[in-house]
Amino acid sequence: MSIKVKIVNDPVYGFIRFPEPELMRVIDHPWFQRLRNIKQMGLAQLVYPGAVHTRFAHSLGACHLMGKALDELKAKDITPSKDECLAARLAALLHDVGHGPFSHSLEYELVGISHETLSRIIMRRMDTEMDGILQQAIEVFDHSSIPDSLFGSVGPRYLHQLVSSQLDVDRMDYLNRDSFYTGVSEGVIGYDRILQMLTVRNNELMVEEKGVHSVEKFIIARRLMYWQVYLHKTVLGSEMLLINIFKRAKELVAEGKELFASPALNYFLNRSLVEEDFIKDPNHLDQFCELDDDDILVSIKVWQTHEDKILSTLCKMLVLRKLFKVVFNPANLASILEDKRKQAKAMLGLTDEEVKYFVFEGVTSNSTYNLNDELIKIETKSGEIKNITEIDNPLVNQTLARPVHKSYICYLS
Repeated sequence: MSIKVKIVNDPVYGFIRFPEPELMRVIDHPWFQRLRNIKQMGLAQLVYPGAVHTRFAHSLGACHLMGKALDELKAKDITPSKDECLAARLAALLHDVGHGPFSHSLEYELVGISHETLSRIIMRRMDTEMDGILQQAIEVFDHSSIPDSLFGSVGPRYLHQLVSSQLDVDRMDYLNRDSFYTGVSEGVIGYDRILQMLTVRNNELMVEEKGVHSVEKFIIARRLMYWQVYLHKTVLGSEMLLINIFKRAKELVAEGKELFASPALNYFLNRSLVEEDFIKDPNHLDQFCELDDDDILVSIKVWQTHEDKILSTLCKMLVLRKLFKVVFNPANLASILEDKRKQAKAMLGLTDEEVKYFVFEGVTSNSTYNLNDELIKIETKSGEIKNITEIDNPLVNQTLARPVHKSYICYLS
């Protein structure tokens, strides 16, 4: 019997294929389809109007790159089994299924649990519903939490590294996809060159030495995208505005005030949950999987006319794109904060307690290449294995491995 192959026309990679029926069964699941209504880049569209692509498209792209990576490894006689290849593709497809509305923007404000944890819980529930077809994919996804002594029983370690590491298909896709939709060419990476240079030694993923400069460009692109796009001051200001809207909404609900909200959003406005709650009570997960960007946008639109002055003002600011002014590393921080608080209190008639929603400080940081994480390994031409920071590569050693921290203030403009 011939297998029906699903072909998707992706704007980044062209036609991509999904021949495995298990993949299509997952893609058609309502919890995966929900990702169509969750923007990949949160509120970045307020700065880059084209950045309206979704977690759904990104997940398909990561799955596609996983297939290409496995094909390259097979060409080098590194041959994971058919079941292991399927598990790796499924793990890449589902790696972001636990994202909530607006992706990272409300990750901890709305639910309080990381999207990785929720992805794991969702995958386990889906596996139960689908007669165990995700069991091996979950093992690939969870590899980092499994002791070294057990690696052999759950499949190759390098499969997990392709899903989640400092050089994984997730990062390769989002850098390519986000640069494509924002028009920021600095984020373009030679993903095809990197994939061709992948190899495996001692069950670990690494890169052939002749691919070092492609990896270096990958790391540089990630840093540029963070400061030019993901942590752009206006993107940061809009995300902080969204967070403050929901801080205020939860505060009002705790005081017994009524707020318009969809049933799923209302469920989480009235609860503070931890991971154990989701494991014990499946209804929490059912409600979470009903949430997407639409629940948030409709509520904010309605809350513009709420009787609470703080909530309504914050919502109007976001809807009308009257965003916070953001200044990085300001001189005379204390005096600027005091001045901006006085201005905000006079402008809106705020109390000392209320002004915190409109004038505040914070710190943002980015570690482009984390020396405390699993390092990218290079196989030299002589067969020696080195971390990329041990290669004669001063850019990675001296610059890209250094975390960057920036203080900032947000205030009414």
